[in-house]
Amino acid sequence: MSAEVSRTRGAGRPPRLSLEAIIAAAERILADDGPERLSMRRLAGALDSTPMALYHHVRDKDDLLVRVMESQARAMPRPEFPDDPRARLLAASTLLYELLAERPWIVEVLTGDDLIGPSALWIVEVMVDAAVRCGLTGEEAFYVYRTIWFYILGDLIIRVTGSRRRARTGTVHQDAVVADLDAAAHPRLAALAGSWAELNARDTHRRALAAMIDGLLPAGR
Repeated sequence: MSAEVSRTRGAGRPPRLSLEAIIAAAERILADDGPERLSMRRLAGALDSTPMALYHHVRDKDDLLVRVMESQARAMPRPEFPDDPRARLLAASTLLYELLAERPWIVEVLTGDDLIGPSALWIVEVMVDAAVRCGLTGEEAFYVYRTIWFYILGDLIIRVTGSRRRARTGTVHQDAVVADLDAAAHPRLAALAGSWAELNARDTHRRALAAMIDGLLPAGR
């Protein structure tokens, strides 16, 4: 069979898909537009394929998101942490914050609190173990991790959604509200009005995590 005939018979067929190609294309859409804009139809279009072809590799969108998060988790660095458990907990918590801050779409996915890539649980193990080594029970250590986790997720989701809103509207409603406050009714807030936007924009996660850990762990441990 000639190469010309072979090309003619193959014309119009979608390219052969692989799970790796699907994950890579999904990562690009998620990074550019977030999880709300990811659909099986759009992903299929990006791959010059069909939604039905994708379902041979992933069960549904949730399954796809877990696989993408797994891919991301396996690529994340696993540095050496300090031996001191309190410092170890702070270092792991800070790393978790900063890894998620670099991947804001993961923050949006994780707000559902039920989708997770198993390969990311190593850092949770480090955090819980560090808290136990500071003298807490397993349940108490889990509470420490969970409290830190809620802070990280809450802080980042506010930053992500606020950034998108500012990009869309070009304004910050909160800044305008604070600027117009009556100084008699809100003297402290009115005094901060001139620096409100700058204060809100400050990156204070390291300071906040250190203060939180100091308050959660037993004194002197």
